Order: sequence, then structure tokens, then C-alpha cells
Amino acid sequence: MLASETFPTHHFKESIFKPYSTSTSTVSGDDLASPLTAATSAATSAATSAATSVVATSSSNDTASAVAFETASKMLTTANGSSNNNIDTDAKNDNLSSFVASHPAAHFEGFIRACVDEIIKLAVFQGTNRSSKVVEWHEPEELRQLFDFQLREKGESQDKLRELLRETIRFSVKTGHPYFINQLYSGVDPYALVGQWLTDALNPSVYTYEVAPLFTLMEEQVLAEMRRIVGFPNGGQGDGIFCPGGSIANGYAISCARYRHSPDSKKNGLFNAKPLIIFTSEDAHYSVEKLAMFMGFGSEHVRKIATNEVGKMRLSDLEDQVKLCLDNNCQPLMVSATAGTTVLGAFDDLAGISELCKKYNMWMHVDAAWGGGALMSKKYRHLLSGIEKADSVTWNPHKLLAASQQCSTFLTRHQQVLAQCHSTNATYLFQKDKFYDTSFDTGDKHIQCGRRADVFKFWFMWKAKGTQGLEAHVEKVFRMAEFFAGKVRERPGFELVLESPECTNISFWYVPPGLRQMERNREFYDRLHKVAPKVKEGMIKKGSMMITYQPLRQLPNFFRLVLQNSCLEESDMVYFLDEIESLAQNL
Repeated sequence: MLASETFPTHHFKESIFKPYSTSTSTVSGDDLASPLTAATSAATSAATSAATSVVATSSSNDTASAVAFETASKMLTTANGSSNNNIDTDAKNDNLSSFVASHPAAHFEGFIRACVDEIIKLAVFQGTNRSSKVVEWHEPEELRQLFDFQLREKGESQDKLRELLRETIRFSVKTGHPYFINQLYSGVDPYALVGQWLTDALNPSVYTYEVAPLFTLMEEQVLAEMRRIVGFPNGGQGDGIFCPGGSIANGYAISCARYRHSPDSKKNGLFNAKPLIIFTSEDAHYSVEKLAMFMGFGSEHVRKIATNEVGKMRLSDLEDQVKLCLDNNCQPLMVSATAGTTVLGAFDDLAGISELCKKYNMWMHVDAAWGGGALMSKKYRHLLSGIEKADSVTWNPHKLLAASQQCSTFLTRHQQVLAQCHSTNATYLFQKDKFYDTSFDTGDKHIQCGRRADVFKFWFMWKAKGTQGLEAHVEKVFRMAEFFAGKVRERPGFELVLESPECTNISFWYVPPGLRQMERNREFYDRLHKVAPKVKEGMIKKGSMMITYQPLRQLPNFFRLVLQNSCLEESDMVYFLDEIESLAQNL
């Protein structure tokens, strides 16, 4: 039985409180939407009117009459001459017959359920089964021929839409597949998935308490707990916000640092001021440089600090660069440290960096977008020792904690800086004379207007698993990373880039049999450089797995396995090595 058959159907044209009329006479619900009535075909209008008409009187005992689902469905079907309830079936008689209101009327329930069933079957379960392909690869021109991308004047049938849904799943990369280990996100957490579906159904925008009361309080709770876990003082005091990605979170850090140094810059900009300099690791995420460019600092004002042999920022070089900055009449603004670099997974010396930031009065930001999840584990949180001294932190639960994309946070110990830095007091949204406490209208402190309720999927997942469950998840992926590294050490032809990786990034080369007897000279490294791209091509065309590769400074291309999917087992680690070896056998 459909849900719409179990409760009275209330059509969106009706008011549940009173008709939009001062008259005590009978009022039809269709009077509330005369433009729609005029625009649609006569047959459809008549059927809709009969199916949704409601009588209301001045008597307080009178209530709106319900419209039965079956009657409405049959009349709409008859009016449209369609057995599958498709609205756009007879455009010959009416050039607006394809109009469908953006509202989940009862007769769409079957279509919605069918689509959700397809998604659950093909994307959630079949698409994440180890026996399925990670991707069905096609070149762009071939894919254009295989898939109907074209937009047309007339709408498609529901059968066609369901076909397109299936084809979209078919030709998409299954990032929830256990063998998708290509990026710093993977997996399909069932609780996060349900949470994301719910927020899409509710379609909230988290900027004022009046339109998102529950999600506003939920954000407050989750961000406070994350700050407490980071170790900010007084049980995690400060502020924070959910952002559309870690790159934007890093941008918030730059913005807050600039405001703290020069509050007048909010009004006057940076004109005629000393150049402000941002320091970050040469292995830091590119978003630090990109956001600095975007915000008018310029890439030349982002100084990239050399790293040591394991990928950590060299503190001696950092201090040298700060001194050089001062000698050149520039202003050291901030250091953006990294807790879990994208390639090597290195954790900068946060305690040492905090001392330099204190010495030279710089804002300390920690980009823990990737490695922040380790804070959940008593065993591994030492990797981020010193993070509690930071002014701000980026932490992405959609990475190491495997929440659904996107789920990114910016956290700061400074309680008012976000609002002071970004508020404009738009009176059409942030009125100060509202009937409730407007301190809960958080929208003025972020740079967006509309903002998704990304908090819910993470909160729902956290409620389901508890902090202990998230800790177990983190420790499982670290354990698999350690197992994989051990297998690489002992297996002929495989060589680690870092002998003791810190995070769940495991970087390694595979040297095919044909190269193993070569002298390690320029020719050898040139040939080794070509191995990873060819193996990657083979695995994608086969659909057997997806793992990324990259060079790093003078190092030739190497594979980078990244683990955050806790469904992976030791047998999967062996599979990855077997598959790479098989694909590279003849290179």
C-alpha cells in the first residue's frame, strides 16, 4: 500500500487553516490558484478541481474534506489519457499540458518509490558489491552516443526517466565500491546516506532559526563536540560552521586571520597596507594558494615551506622565511599547517609551529581535512598533538570518517570572529526585532546565503555509531593500512615511498619484472615513471579497481592507496597488490 493511501490527501492549493477570503460563503480550493487553472488544459483542470475541491465555512467545527488518493489518481489518469500517470501525454491539444507543479502530489508516489528502489538496488547494493565493476569506462565521444544528454522542449515519460536513472548509475563511477581507493573519500555509510536523503527531502537552508530550527541547534551541538575533541579551552569554547568543502574552510581561516590582524580591512580592503604573507607547506593542499588568490592576496604572498624526508614542514625554513618577510617590510599573517597531507599523509609538527606563531604573532590554522578523523581514536590522536593550540581547524568528516559528501567544518577557538568578520546585517533576512532570540540566526557569519544542512548526515551517523563506533572505524582503516604496508615491504617488485607511513595513505612503486635487473639510472626512472599510468589505464578499462598515482618533486610516478572505507579486509589488501601485479606483468 502506498503511503498516500493511508492518510487524507491534502492538495497544495488548499489552506489547512482558512480560505483566502473574508466571505463566509463556500470557497473552492481552486480559487487559490487561478493562474494555474487558466494555464492548464480544460480536462486536467476539471479533474484536478473535482479531486481537490474543499468546502470551508465560518463555523469553527467545519474542517476541510479530504480527497481520496484513488479517486484523484483515476481522474487525473482519465483527464490525461495515460495509464502511467504521465502528465505530458497530449501536448497536441494544449501547449502547456506538460506542466507539472513542483510538488509531490499523491500520484507521483509510485514513481518516487520506483526510483528510490532502483537507486537502492543498483547504486547502493549492486554498485558496492565486490563482484561488480567499479566503473564501466567509455571515452567522452562514445559516452555522448550511449547516453541521452539532450534537453528537449517536451518532457520525457516516467518510463524514460527511470531508464535514464538506471543509465546514470551504469555509467557513473561507483565511489562506494570497496575497490574505489582513488581519492580521499569512499564508501557508502548507510546512516549518512539516509541522513542526506532526508535533508534533500526537507530542502532546508541553514541561515536563520525560523527556517531551520532543528538543524541550527544540531550544528551548535556537533560543532561544540568537535571543538571539544580538538581540545580548545573551556570544554571546546569557540565557534564554527559547516562549509561546502575543505577548500572553503581554509578560506575562512585566511579571512578570519586577516580580520584579526586588521579589522579595518573589512571596510577598506588591503589597499596601501603592508603585504600580508601566508606560510604553508610545499605539500599543503592547493586550496591555500587558490583561496589566497581568490581573496586578493596573490600567489606570490603564499610562501611554501620546504618539507623534510617524510613530508613534514621544516620549522627551520619556516622561521627563516618569516624573518625574510619581516626584513622585506612584509607582515607575517598566518601559518596553515597540515595534519595529513594529501599525498604522503604527513602530519606537521603542530606544537613546534604553534611556538613560532606565538613568537611572531601569527594566526595558526591547521588543515586537518584529511587527518582530523584520527582525533576520534585514543591510539592515533597523538598524530595531531598541538592542534589544541591552533586558532582554527579544518576538519572534513566526509574524508577519514566516511560521511557522505560533502561534510566539511571550520572550527575556531574565537567565539565572535566569524560574525565580526563576515556580517553585513541584511535586514531582509536578519531582522533584529524577530519574536525569538536572533543570536540563533547563524547565517550572517558565513559567506554563503543558502547553505545545506550537511550536519544532519554526520549527526545521524554519529548517533547511530556513537563516538566509540567512529573510533573503531578509524582504527580499522589504520590497521588495514599497516597491514598493506607490511605486504608491500615483503612482496617482490613492490617498494614503499615512505618506509613508515603516518596516515592511511600508502605510497609505493611497482617495478615490473622487465625493469628489476636495470641499473637505477635516469633511464630506469623514466621507464618506471610510465608504469603507474599504464596500470591505471588497464584497471579502469577493466573496471577492476581505481587507485591514483602521482609524481612528487623529483620522484617518478608512484601509486597512492588511501583507506577510509572500514569494510575493507586483509584479503582486499592482497587483491590490490595482485591486480596491480597482473596488469603490469608485461610492461
